[in-house]
Amino acid sequence: MAHKQSSEARLSPSSDTEDIVTTLAPRLSYFAAVARTEHVTRAAHELGIPQSTLSRALVRLEQDLGVELFARHGRTVSLTPAGRTFLTSVDKALAEVGRAAESVRADADPASGKVAFGFLHTMGSETVPGLIRAFRADHPRIRFSLVQNYGEAMLERLRAGELDLCLTSPIPDAPGLVARRLDEQRLRLVVPDEHRLAGRKRVRLAEAADETFVTLEPGYGLRRITDGLCTEAGFKPRIAFEGEETETLRGLVAAGLGVALLPPPAVPRPGVVELTVTGQRAVREIGVAWLDGHPDTPPVAAFKKFLLSRRGKLLSEWTRAEE
Repeated sequence: MAHKQSSEARLSPSSDTEDIVTTLAPRLSYFAAVARTEHVTRAAHELGIPQSTLSRALVRLEQDLGVELFARHGRTVSLTPAGRTFLTSVDKALAEVGRAAESVRADADPASGKVAFGFLHTMGSETVPGLIRAFRADHPRIRFSLVQNYGEAMLERLRAGELDLCLTSPIPDAPGLVARRLDEQRLRLVVPDEHRLAGRKRVRLAEAADETFVTLEPGYGLRRITDGLCTEAGFKPRIAFEGEETETLRGLVAAGLGVALLPPPAVPRPGVVELTVTGQRAVREIGVAWLDGHPDTPPVAAFKKFLLSRRGKLLSEWTRAEE
C-alpha cells in the first residue's frame, strides 16, 4: 500500500542522525512485534496497546523512512525486502538496549551491584584491599571497578561520571564535589641509609634545604604538599628526579640519588631511613569525594556509609599520623 507524504513528513537525507534516532526509536519495538507476528491485531494485544495506535505508528514509521516496510494482505502483513533489511538492524539495536538495561540493573542491585572506586597509588598495596575485605564481610557479592591514579586525574573521572567515589589527597574543595576527611598520614623525610642524617630519628625539614629531592610529578597532590612544606620551611627544593610512584622514589633514595618527603610504606624498605619531621605539621589528609547531588545506587550508598564510618581509622597504625 502506497503512502502519500509531504516533504515535511519525510526525514530528508540531510537530517542529523540524532534527529532520525529521536524520531524512529519509540516505534522500533512496535515494528519488531508486527514483523514477528505478521499480524497487527495480535501484535497490539501482545504490546498492550490499541490496534489503531499501532497501525498509526507503523504508517508514520514508513512515512519517516520513506520506504514501505510491510505488504498488507487483509488482516495479515509480511515484510518487504526493505522491511527485512530494517528488521536485522532493529533486532540488534533492541537486543543491545536490553543488554544495557540488564547491565545497569545488575550494577544497581543492592546485593550484587558494582561500585566504581578510585584511589591513590600509595593506598593500593594495603589500605584499599583491607577496606574492601572488611566491607565485603557484610556485602559479599558487591563488585568493584578499581582505578588507581593521582588525585586530579581521579577527580576528572569523578566529574565525568566514570567513578562513584574516590580516596584522594589533598581533600578537594571545588564546586560540584562533596568531600569528607577520613584520616591523615604523617610524612617522613626519607634518606639513604648512609646519609649524614640517617643516624637521627627526627629532623627539621629546614635541615634538608641543601639536599637534592626526588618527588612526584607536578599535578600530584603529594607534590603540592611537598612544595608547600618546603616553602614553609624557608626553601625551594632542588629537584633531581620526578616520578609517578612513591616506591620508585624510595628506590631512587636508596640508590643515593636524593631525599624525599613520603608517607610511610606498607612494608619498611631496606636501604633507606624514614625520619619524623618536626617543627611543622608535615601530614597529608586523606578524604573521600563524590559528585554533589549525584544519586547513589544502593551498593554505592552502602560503601560510602562504610567509608565514612572509618573516619580516623582508615589507615593502619604504621601508616597513620602520630598524635
